[in-house]
Formats: sequence, C-alpha cells, structure tokens
Amino acid sequence: MDLKQLLVVVGQVAKEKGIEPEKIISVIEESIAAAYRKEYGKRGEIIKAKLDQKTGEMAFWQVKEVVDESTVRVVSDEDQAEEQPVETRSEDEEPKLPRYNPERHIFIDEAKKINPDAKVGDNLEFSLEPRTDFGRIAAQAAKQVILQKLREVEKDMLLQEFKDKEGKVVSGIIHRFDRGNVYVEIGKALGVMFGNESIPGEHYRVNDRMRFYVLSIQEDRRGQPGIILSRSHPRFINRLFELEVPEINDGTVEIKGVAREPGSRTKIAVASKVPGVDPVGSCVGQRGTRVMAVTNELGGQEKIDIIEWSEEPEKFVAAALSPAKALSVEILPRREAKVLVAEDQLSLAIGKGGQNVRLAAKLTGMKIDVRSQSRPEEVQEGGIADTEEEDVLPEALDSDTKQDKIEETKIIPKFVGEDD
Repeated sequence: MDLKQLLVVVGQVAKEKGIEPEKIISVIEESIAAAYRKEYGKRGEIIKAKLDQKTGEMAFWQVKEVVDESTVRVVSDEDQAEEQPVETRSEDEEPKLPRYNPERHIFIDEAKKINPDAKVGDNLEFSLEPRTDFGRIAAQAAKQVILQKLREVEKDMLLQEFKDKEGKVVSGIIHRFDRGNVYVEIGKALGVMFGNESIPGEHYRVNDRMRFYVLSIQEDRRGQPGIILSRSHPRFINRLFELEVPEINDGTVEIKGVAREPGSRTKIAVASKVPGVDPVGSCVGQRGTRVMAVTNELGGQEKIDIIEWSEEPEKFVAAALSPAKALSVEILPRREAKVLVAEDQLSLAIGKGGQNVRLAAKLTGMKIDVRSQSRPEEVQEGGIADTEEEDVLPEALDSDTKQDKIEETKIIPKFVGEDD
C-alpha cells in the first residue's frame, strides 16, 4: 500500500468532490485501522490509525478504557455459557453492566502502573507495530469502506448545503425525465420534480435552465438525500416576487397571501409597511416589467392579479374580485360575503368556470357569493365559491408524510455521476 501515492489521490478527490482533505484523511485512517484489526488484531480490540501527511507513514495504536468492578462485570467461561441472551430478557429486568474484555478494558490498578494519574473512564493508548502489508481480503475491505465512507461524506455535505435552501428558489438545468418526473441538475446534486409539482401545460426540455422552489430536503429510508422541487407551489410565487421586487426583499412591502391555480391564474395580495409606498405599483414595476419577469418565469401563460390587502373585509373581498368592480359587499356570519356587481360585470367577477371568484375565496379565506345587482335574489351558476385548503406547506409535512411522498414514486433522487 503506497501511502504517499494515496495522499496525492486524496488531494485530487478533495478538489474534484469539493470535500475537505481532512475528512478524506479521516475516512482513510478509519478504513486502514479496520483492515489492521482484521489482519493482525484480536476480536473486540479498538484500533486507531494516524496518517502523517508529510512523510506518508501510518501509526497504529490500541485503545483501552480504564474500568473497575463498578463499571464492568467479569464473567467466567461457565457463567458465560449460562448467561441469558439479551433478546430473551424481560423488559422489567435491569440492564447489566458491560462484560469485561481484556482487549478493550484495563482495570484501574493496572492502569495506574502505566499512568499514575489514570482514573476510571479514561482511555489509555498502546502503540502497535506499524504495518502496510495487508492481505488481499483486508485490503479489499478497506477499499470498500473508503469508497462507502466517501459517498456518505459527500452526500452529508450536499444534504447540509441544501438544508439551508429549503423553502427557497434555486436555478437548475433539466437533466432527464423518468415516468412523469423531471430530474434537475442543481450544482453537484440531482433534484426531482414529481409530476404533480410541475405547472400544467408547461413543456420541459433537456438542458433548459429554469428556477424551482425547493419543497423539502430529506434523507429517504435508504439514506439517499432527496431534493424535492416544485414549480406549482403557491410559495414559488412569493419567492419569485422577492427576487424581482426590492421592496418585498427589504420588507417595505409584504405579501399577505397567494391563491394560485398553476399554469392558469394567480392572485396575490400585498400591503405596504411604509406610508407613501404603493405596494401594487412596486410589484407591477415600471411599465409592468417586474410582474412580467415573474410571468415569463412561469412560462408566460399564467395571469397574475396583484391586489392591495386591506384590514377591512369588505374592501379586501371587493379588491380580490379584480378586475371586476363590486358595487356592494355584505359580510355575513361565519366568514361569508355576499357581493353584488353590475350585470355587465357578472361574468368577469365569476370568471371562466368560476375561477375568479374561486381564487378570491381562497385569497380572502371567505365564502363568496357573487350576484347581479339587478337580480340579487337569483343564485348565479358558478358564482358561489367556498374557501379551499391550500396545498400542504413543507413546514406542515411530518417526516413520515414526506418519506411516503418519495417512496410512492419508487424513484430515489441520485447524485450526478452515479449509475442509474
């Protein structure tokens, strides 16, 4: 085993994978220590290794814990044969002390002969003969451990990196498609956008660069990190406006609510925290440049209505029905609102298939009944919309629910470069 050559490889791997060299060295030391124990050690021994990065030499030592009669139990061969297996003990039975093992324990009296300052719980180190000639099986086992540990380190780093991006927007390149799911290359990681998280009617092509909302970051049951992406989530709208509107990003303007039917229409309610600042104008931008930038990011097909939020329910409901103009709004018990509009505004207020009033109900959290002023007693087809539950947000998803969402597809997000 050429350890000097190994150090050269460490530098190359660290640069290629973006992993700190110290972490790679730690993995190698752990793996070679395991190979040493397998080839030359005894069962139960705790062996550590240290690689000198200057000379390429490897040092080995055995670790023993200082114990006494109160921390371990000495078991004779006869007692060991009669001892009840752990799995057959009753739950009420108190757990026994660890069994004394001379390969990993040393009694306090012996320890003090080596180090007078030793006390129970300390670890004593005993140097071992340096070795670099491992058998084929031990060397192969060390190699496998190194590769496995490096994958774990790399994935842990990516998981931590993207944990901070949960609930934010990232830019990625369409990598491939599989059974209705879109795989997206985000830096060194590969995220997945399930079919129900895409915008209906939107077309994706390999190598297209797009923005995505990071719905959740987690590990699945097999330890694979999953980066779940979305373009249909309501909060995707929030984040896009934060990127395009400085007033929202600095807190001058606040998004109070978003009601969305992806690919078709969105209503967003905004309010100003600073007197004199027009929240709607800030979001629209000069000649509509800001809202147009958001619309273009959504594929250009989704219409966005920006309305001013109000603490007065009557004003808020009337604004939510924009672009239709409400003549009167009556707030009824149990968060219901009856709205009267002019006859020529009726179809506009209701919208195609009841979409406008439906989104207004979602946005305001109220049941809205739109009727014609000339026929106030007549219920209009599609004119009544009740509040609907928004999509479950990432914060509300427990780990089991998120887990099942990944497992349902039977497709686990992989890292770029791994075999399919």
